[in-house]
Amino acid sequence: MKNMEYTYAAMLLHATKQPINEENVKKVLHSTGAKVDDLKVKALVTALDGVNIEEAIAKAAVVAAPAASGPAAGAAKEAPKDEKSEEKKEEEAAAGLASLFG
Repeated sequence: MKNMEYTYAAMLLHATKQPINEENVKKVLHSTGAKVDDLKVKALVTALDGVNIEEAIAKAAVVAAPAASGPAAGAAKEAPKDEKSEEKKEEEAAAGLASLFG
Protein backbone atom coordinates (compact mmCIF):
# COMPACT_ATOMS: atom_id res chain seq x y z
CA MET A 1 0.00 0.00 0.00
CA LYS A 2 2.96 2.25 -0.47
CA ASN A 3 2.02 5.67 -1.87
CA MET A 4 -1.71 5.17 -1.38
CA GLU A 5 -1.83 8.45 0.52
CA TYR A 6 -1.61 10.26 -2.83
CA THR A 7 -4.69 8.45 -4.11
CA TYR A 8 -6.50 9.03 -0.83
CA ALA A 9 -5.69 12.74 -1.02
CA ALA A 10 -7.19 12.94 -4.50
CA MET A 11 -10.30 11.03 -3.42
CA LEU A 12 -10.73 13.28 -0.39
CA LEU A 13 -10.46 16.37 -2.57
CA HIS A 14 -12.97 14.89 -5.01
CA ALA A 15 -15.41 14.02 -2.20
CA THR A 16 -15.25 17.59 -0.89
CA LYS A 17 -15.66 18.98 -4.41
CA GLN A 18 -12.25 20.68 -4.35
CA PRO A 19 -10.09 20.86 -7.47
CA ILE A 20 -7.51 18.10 -7.70
CA ASN A 21 -4.40 20.12 -8.40
CA GLU A 22 -0.82 20.01 -7.16
CA GLU A 23 -1.34 22.70 -4.53
CA ASN A 24 -4.40 21.02 -2.98
CA VAL A 25 -2.91 17.53 -3.01
CA LYS A 26 0.21 18.87 -1.27
CA LYS A 27 -1.93 20.64 1.35
CA VAL A 28 -3.82 17.43 2.14
CA LEU A 29 -0.63 15.40 2.37
CA HIS A 30 1.14 17.99 4.52
CA SER A 31 -1.84 18.14 6.88
CA THR A 32 -1.44 14.41 7.56
CA GLY A 33 2.27 14.68 8.23
CA ALA A 34 3.16 12.65 5.14
CA LYS A 35 6.40 13.33 3.32
CA VAL A 36 5.49 14.84 -0.05
CA ASP A 37 7.25 13.86 -3.26
CA ASP A 38 6.61 16.63 -5.80
CA LEU A 39 7.14 14.25 -8.75
CA LYS A 40 4.48 11.86 -7.45
CA VAL A 41 2.06 14.71 -6.88
CA LYS A 42 2.62 15.98 -10.42
CA ALA A 43 2.22 12.46 -11.85
CA LEU A 44 -1.03 11.95 -9.92
CA VAL A 45 -2.55 15.25 -11.02
CA THR A 46 -1.50 14.62 -14.63
CA ALA A 47 -2.91 11.07 -14.57
CA LEU A 48 -6.25 12.29 -13.22
CA ASP A 49 -6.58 15.16 -15.69
CA GLY A 50 -9.74 14.56 -17.69
CA VAL A 51 -10.73 11.44 -15.72
CA ASN A 52 -14.35 11.15 -14.61
CA ILE A 53 -13.69 10.01 -11.04
CA GLU A 54 -17.34 9.12 -10.33
CA GLU A 55 -17.37 6.82 -13.34
CA ALA A 56 -14.02 5.27 -12.40
CA ILE A 57 -15.25 4.56 -8.85
CA ALA A 58 -18.46 3.01 -10.16
CA LYS A 59 -16.54 0.76 -12.55
CA ALA A 60 -14.09 -0.26 -9.83
CA ALA A 61 -16.95 -1.13 -7.49
CA VAL A 62 -18.56 -3.39 -10.09
CA VAL A 63 -15.26 -5.14 -10.87
CA ALA A 64 -14.32 -5.54 -7.20
CA ALA A 65 -17.63 -7.06 -6.09
CA PRO A 66 -17.30 -10.40 -7.96
CA ALA A 67 -13.67 -10.74 -6.86
CA ALA A 68 -14.69 -10.32 -3.23
CA SER A 69 -17.27 -13.09 -3.42
CA GLY A 70 -14.74 -15.87 -2.81
CA PRO A 71 -12.53 -18.38 -4.59
CA ALA A 72 -13.94 -19.63 -7.87
CA ALA A 73 -12.04 -22.92 -8.05
CA GLY A 74 -13.61 -24.52 -4.98
CA ALA A 75 -17.06 -23.11 -5.66
CA ALA A 76 -17.70 -25.46 -8.59
CA LYS A 77 -17.42 -28.53 -6.37
CA GLU A 78 -19.64 -27.13 -3.59
CA ALA A 79 -23.41 -27.25 -3.61
CA PRO A 80 -24.82 -24.35 -5.66
CA LYS A 81 -25.74 -21.33 -3.57
CA ASP A 82 -28.83 -19.26 -4.01
CA GLU A 83 -27.91 -17.06 -6.98
CA LYS A 84 -30.36 -14.33 -6.06
CA SER A 85 -28.87 -13.79 -2.62
CA GLU A 86 -25.35 -13.80 -4.15
CA GLU A 87 -26.37 -11.12 -6.66
CA LYS A 88 -28.04 -9.10 -3.92
CA LYS A 89 -24.87 -9.18 -1.82
CA GLU A 90 -22.82 -7.99 -4.79
CA GLU A 91 -25.24 -5.15 -5.49
CA GLU A 92 -25.23 -4.10 -1.83
CA ALA A 93 -21.43 -4.14 -1.73
CA ALA A 94 -21.22 -2.03 -4.89
CA ALA A 95 -23.82 0.42 -3.57
CA GLY A 96 -22.03 0.68 -0.23
CA LEU A 97 -18.69 1.45 -1.89
CA ALA A 98 -20.25 3.96 -4.23
CA SER A 99 -21.95 5.77 -1.31
CA LEU A 100 -18.56 6.31 0.33
CA PHE A 101 -17.46 8.53 -2.50
CA GLY A 102 -20.45 10.61 -3.33
